[in-house]
Amino acid sequence: MGKEKILVIGCKTTMDDTCIGCSRCMVGFNRRAGEFERYDQEAELMGIMGCGGCPGVAVVPRMAFMKLWNSKLGENPTKVHIAPCLATHCEYKDTIVKKIKAKAGCEVIEGTHPFLPENIFAE
Repeated sequence: MGKEKILVIGCKTTMDDTCIGCSRCMVGFNRRAGEFERYDQEAELMGIMGCGGCPGVAVVPRMAFMKLWNSKLGENPTKVHIAPCLATHCEYKDTIVKKIKAKAGCEVIEGTHPFLPENIFAE
């Protein structure tokens, strides 16, 4: 098998308004921490994509656009990770993850980084 190409799908609202820059997912990938421990250094993070917004009706079309835009480059995900903002905090999680698993055509893993704060103000 060739190099792993990783796509992270998260909550649009959280990605836009709370987790600015999705830095914890990227740091987790770069450090191979959390669910990213399974990958060797050859694996690539090919994208971080929002679900499209509540209640997740746009996630499948967004995945199709990802494939369309990247297929001529030979860049399609071999693994999809569901970010913590979607996997643990979304009221539509079950429906969205079910749609992703039905259409991804590759393994879907719930989780990315382990850097979830226990509380806000503690250091």
